[in-house]
Amino acid sequence: MTAPVHEIGRIWDVSQRIGAATPLWPGEPPVEVTRHAAIGPECPVNIGAVSMPMHTGTHADAPLHYADGAVSSADCDLRPYIGRCVLIDVTKAGMRVEMSDCDWGAIEGHTRVILRTYARFPHDHWVSDFKAIAPDVIARLGKQGVHLIGVDAPSLDPQTSKTMDAHHAVLAADMRILEGLVLDDITPGEYDLTALPLKIEGADASPVRAILREVS
Repeated sequence: MTAPVHEIGRIWDVSQRIGAATPLWPGEPPVEVTRHAAIGPECPVNIGAVSMPMHTGTHADAPLHYADGAVSSADCDLRPYIGRCVLIDVTKAGMRVEMSDCDWGAIEGHTRVILRTYARFPHDHWVSDFKAIAPDVIARLGKQGVHLIGVDAPSLDPQTSKTMDAHHAVLAADMRILEGLVLDDITPGEYDLTALPLKIEGADASPVRAILREVS
């Protein structure tokens, strides 16, 4: 008997393309993709290698990133990174997304929340004055049962932060973080999210291939 075919519906790839031109946090080593074997008379395959910072492009912060002794990417529970989410447009916020910028009615009842802060994602250059997320926004999300927050910005905290207040609010609420999502032309609303971190031992973050799928 032939197994039934299940349609997965429309999907949106919300991941950055990783390469030499990918904008990186200032001071991080460059992305390098190299090939150390090539198809030829003595070799039947192409074989390459990649070197890049763990926070390259679209990535999942592991708790180890902001708390010594916390779990690494290899040990993160995968459940927060898979399932129903809600996308909220906060592009009109100022330099920081505050409580008044969030549609709390739309967020109510959701355990994964994605915030769109860019009108258009800056694929070809680093933006240092990206919108950060206020710690009290994180705290309220945690109180409402949210266990994953995603943003298109490279961090929840400002580039110059030394205290990482938003990240520590995430730690207090035992939430997980996705950063660097590409949300151009994605309509606010409900989606099914998949964005799995790689099982890298000792890693404080991991690049992910993040997708949104239309809710059936």
